[in-house]
Amino acid sequence: MSTVKLTGLKDLIENISRERNLPRLAVQSAIREALLKGYERYRRAQNLERRQFDEEYFNNFEVELDIDEQGFRVLSTKSIVEEVNNTDHQISLKEVQEVAPEAQLGDSVVLDVTPDKEEFGRMAAMQTKQVLAQKLRDQQRQMVQEEFQDLEGTVLQARVLRFERQSVIMSVISGFGQPEVEAELPKREQLPNDNYRANATFKVYLKKVSQGQQRGPQLLVSRADAGLVVYLFANEVPEIEDEVVRIVAVAREANPPSRYVGPRTKIAVDTLDRDVDPVGACIGARGSRIQVVVNELRGEKIDVIRWSPDPATYIANGLSPARVDEVRLMDPESRQTHVLVAEDQLSLAIGKEGQNVRLAARLTGWKIDIKDKAKYDPAAEDAKFVAVRAKHQQEEDEREFEELEEIEQLQLEEADEYEDSETNDEYQDEQDEQDDQDDQDEQDEEIEASQNKLETVMKSVENFPSDLKVALQNFIEERSELADNFRQLLLKSSLSSLKQFLERLADLAVASDTPFAITKLTNVLGIKGATFQSILPLLVV
Repeated sequence: MSTVKLTGLKDLIENISRERNLPRLAVQSAIREALLKGYERYRRAQNLERRQFDEEYFNNFEVELDIDEQGFRVLSTKSIVEEVNNTDHQISLKEVQEVAPEAQLGDSVVLDVTPDKEEFGRMAAMQTKQVLAQKLRDQQRQMVQEEFQDLEGTVLQARVLRFERQSVIMSVISGFGQPEVEAELPKREQLPNDNYRANATFKVYLKKVSQGQQRGPQLLVSRADAGLVVYLFANEVPEIEDEVVRIVAVAREANPPSRYVGPRTKIAVDTLDRDVDPVGACIGARGSRIQVVVNELRGEKIDVIRWSPDPATYIANGLSPARVDEVRLMDPESRQTHVLVAEDQLSLAIGKEGQNVRLAARLTGWKIDIKDKAKYDPAAEDAKFVAVRAKHQQEEDEREFEELEEIEQLQLEEADEYEDSETNDEYQDEQDEQDDQDDQDEQDEEIEASQNKLETVMKSVENFPSDLKVALQNFIEERSELADNFRQLLLKSSLSSLKQFLERLADLAVASDTPFAITKLTNVLGIKGATFQSILPLLVV
């Protein structure tokens, strides 16, 4: 077999492997693909028969590297036929039997079709070089994706390399002894108090591992994500690592809208162990544990509060450090509340430019309205809410009535048209079949809508158990009366009410187990006129 010499091939493979942190086999594969593309370019240039080459035309060609001889050869797999129509894919039986008498029709042979080095051409060589560069980039991106895909959502140690526009380019590693990989820290993910300078090190949260062929680093990291705060506390507080204390919710404002307001985080913690103070465990003796987290976040203010299943208590804790006199849950369905505080606590409860109440609302999931207790009129406020709710309900009823009228009108028009062309008996039979199909389609649509709504709200619930998620989705797909009741509740309830229900169900599953939580749910769904608000007190161990 003839070989095209490539002087220094072995050294080339070694150098590329070392410079790009790629295995030798990956480099050899990229070189073979590049040389095959170069051969395709050569063949297209030599196409004297003006033959059309489609994308699969060269599938029977391959390049073989000879590392010891430092060269390559091109091989073609051809089928043995009686009469040759395409010399690239076929060879005559007579020609093969001159060399191998035992050959038969339908067999395949591998032939050396390597061109001379002089015939390969300058354009084919350029094509080979371009394809090689692209294939090596693809290999690198594939390795980075495989290496970091499972690390998405974790915290890595990063070192500042350089600055591009407003982004910081950093190097990260997936583990000890692994090569460094570039990651991008965009402006929106940076902390205002960070001092980014060359070779400075930071802990960063791996937010996304990009796929595809886009330019720039594949890894997107963050210093502003709430996941970084969760990691830092889990790293400093052994009780969180041992699952004695759990982080229920985190609300973070790392980049406040005003430069006059500093970054701040509120974190809600809880425990099932009566002998453990979850807030004290996170703060540590004389603030030793929380101070480590604050130092890593460059002085960011952090409020650690106690989570409570009672919304009023939870909201009052969430507005810490302000002292709350009373929490009035005005509308649990839409999760609106009035919080009454003394006049000297108003500014503290609201916070600088509203930051404290904004974070508390995000943490608890309630719309919080801070009121001066001395000027608050409960009767007047209740009357306002009743009027607003009545108006909203009236608008909903009118809209539903209009929709029903439109549906009935369409059905009457369809019935009239059908009666003109068919007898009453045939119409009735087909109408019954259509009604059955419509009922089936309506139920399928109801199941799909319920699953979509459930999926949307579950994403907003922190640490929602995966096995509970699967169990709820399976329950929705059941064709039973209890499943119908559950789907109706899902579709009629507001997102806030559904989220409160899912949080309570998740707490029940964590305290006991998922089968117990589902059994408890099916028991309360049998209650006539049940709503998410009415069954919440029943979902307890």
